[in-house]
Amino acid sequence: MRHDFDDEPTIIIEKHGAGAGSFLVGIALGAAAALLFAPRTGIETRQIIGRRARDARDRALDVADDVSHQVTDQFGRARDAVTERVDRAREAVDLKRRQVQRAIDAGRTAAAEAREDLERRIAETKAAYQAGARVAREEMERGRVAGAAGAVAGGAGAAGAAVAIDGGVSELDDEI
Repeated sequence: MRHDFDDEPTIIIEKHGAGAGSFLVGIALGAAAALLFAPRTGIETRQIIGRRARDARDRALDVADDVSHQVTDQFGRARDAVTERVDRAREAVDLKRRQVQRAIDAGRTAAAEAREDLERRIAETKAAYQAGARVAREEMERGRVAGAAGAVAGGAGAAGAAVAIDGGVSELDDEI
């Protein structure tokens, strides 16, 4: 089955819209006709046109003033909002700065306390070591006496060991 579309009627629709130019021409023609057929004299018509022109100018000035006041008010509100946000940001930065400073101060205090504690412990350790070295030296002194007695009794080994130990304690005292 073959379709032949050429036999069907074709409809073309053209739209020509009246633009703004046609509308303005219509207004001008209507105004001219109104002036020509008005029951007033030319002077009266000019006075009416002048009065209406002044009224239109006054309304335009009022609208311009209203818009100017609205823009000024809106600008003022925007400026106030920005100023408020800047102030809040400054306060937040200041708060954080104070918090950081407190943390730094707390860290310095803790470091100073830790240093004092460490120095105290080192001093205690030195004192304990020196006391132990003193006790060892005293024991060595007693051992020499005992070693000398042992050497007389028949052996020099104990005295030699005491002298060697005594020499080690002296070396430790020199390092401290």
